[in-house]
Amino acid sequence: MSQQLRRETTGEGLSNEEIFDVLQNERRRHVLQYLRQHGGPVALGDLADHVAAAEYDCPTDAVTSAQRKRVYTTLQQSHLPQMDEVGIVDYDSDEGVIGTTDQTEELTVYLEIVPEGEFPWREYYLSFGAISLAVVTVLWAGVYPFTLIPPLVWTTLFAIVLTMSAVYHTLVAREMTLTEFADDGDERP
Repeated sequence: MSQQLRRETTGEGLSNEEIFDVLQNERRRHVLQYLRQHGGPVALGDLADHVAAAEYDCPTDAVTSAQRKRVYTTLQQSHLPQMDEVGIVDYDSDEGVIGTTDQTEELTVYLEIVPEGEFPWREYYLSFGAISLAVVTVLWAGVYPFTLIPPLVWTTLFAIVLTMSAVYHTLVAREMTLTEFADDGDERP
């Protein structure tokens, strides 16, 4: 019985080792991102164009045939068969078609893709720091009306906002952490 079929019948998820093995390779991450964006099934040629464009930082229509061939070959001969073997994708090598599986979705949650309209945390903290520094600067300069509020009140306000932001960010990040999944399927604290 194949490993993929065994996983489907037992309801077994991916182990941490399998997750890390897949996600450590940038080309495989590009495959997962493309599948997440376009669903499945997708043609190997279209996937190779997308991955090559991402790797060479150019539009898909600017990918050279040599770049495309390099990516196409490694996807076809190495990455997709390995990902298919552990059930991360459904790769039909005869047809050159890649489909998604339940495991595909399990891995895409670990990719750092910020949905459209969502404010990334790094930008939030950068903005918060810049605003804090600007307020401190105008307080040092004695600019009215900022001087109407005592500096200790400003400090307390910034500390509260920063602490609440960090608490919220920690709770959100805890839901998406890899350490919550043990190899045996039990959750870890």
